[in-house]
Amino acid sequence: MRQLGISIYPSHASLEENIAYLKLAHKYGFKRVFTCLLSIEGDKDKIVKGFKDIIVEANKLGMEVIADVNPRVFGELGINYDDLSFLNDLHVYGIRLDIGFSGLEESIMTFNSYGLNIEINMSSGGKYLENIMSYKSNTEKLLGCHNFYPHRYSGLNYEHFIQCTKQFKQFGIRTAAFVSSKYATFGPWPVNEGLCTLEAHRDLPSKVQAMHLFATGLIDDVIVANAFASEKELKDLSEINKEKLTFDAILVDSIPEIEKKIVLEEFHFNRGDVSDYLIRSTQSRAKYKGHEFIPFNSPDIKRGDLLIDTSLYGNYAGEFQIALKDMKNSGKTNVVGRIIKEELFLLSYIEAWQKFAIIENK
Repeated sequence: MRQLGISIYPSHASLEENIAYLKLAHKYGFKRVFTCLLSIEGDKDKIVKGFKDIIVEANKLGMEVIADVNPRVFGELGINYDDLSFLNDLHVYGIRLDIGFSGLEESIMTFNSYGLNIEINMSSGGKYLENIMSYKSNTEKLLGCHNFYPHRYSGLNYEHFIQCTKQFKQFGIRTAAFVSSKYATFGPWPVNEGLCTLEAHRDLPSKVQAMHLFATGLIDDVIVANAFASEKELKDLSEINKEKLTFDAILVDSIPEIEKKIVLEEFHFNRGDVSDYLIRSTQSRAKYKGHEFIPFNSPDIKRGDLLIDTSLYGNYAGEFQIALKDMKNSGKTNVVGRIIKEELFLLSYIEAWQKFAIIENK
């Protein structure tokens, strides 16, 4: 089951603010919590207590906390890869290794006696994962999570992201990636120009970033990397259909009732004999056979337009389509709405037999 998550940075906000944020995210069904031990400085006992207080509150809400660590943090906190009792005492669900060990250590950690999950960095590629797997790791306790990038232009290239993620999915490992809130003001580091995994996401709404990650079919969990996301962002994220691409669209004012029902209420899937020009959902042709679809809005067609063929097209009358390219309109097709511009690029993820839906953006 795909999940949503938030990030908590105890040293950057008060305990009360962090707990309020946890409760708000929980209200909207968020299950995961990322936190970062990499930037700890100062009184270690005090800092660790601050983390533990947050983790205890998250656990009370049924949320799963994973703490980011690396070999340096292990040394500073006196943690050994074959004794994770310190981390167990923090009551975390698992740890994320931002920088790893040799592969053998990670493998041994997946068999820790506390049942802690070991999450490894997915963004670097190479043979790191294969090396860990060569040591006969316990994949039931192995997770993968990409990095986030606070510096503009430093985020992952899409092709590299896909390549790295596929390495993990081929072993059946659960995967995660980060999206950025437009309203959040901080992360773990002083630089904060957005906090996303993919550079292409940096200026997109968090909802669209998450929709894209889920649409790849390769990411199981999406985590908001910076804090604090707005309530509207959390609500919008919670309303995403994680299994089926659901586009926001603006409908034309003149759309008749039947055409509106076709767009918003029919079960849509793209035909198997795919077109370069159209996503075609044809079930409405049979359902509304005999209904007269009258031309009322037939301008030339732009990519992202929602289309319904009129009765002038004979057997095609009532067929619902989404334009993939700009086209001339014969005058026989009504333009009944349009996908919002931020989501247009997601049309490329509708393949043969792919299910999808449309909701009205008001």
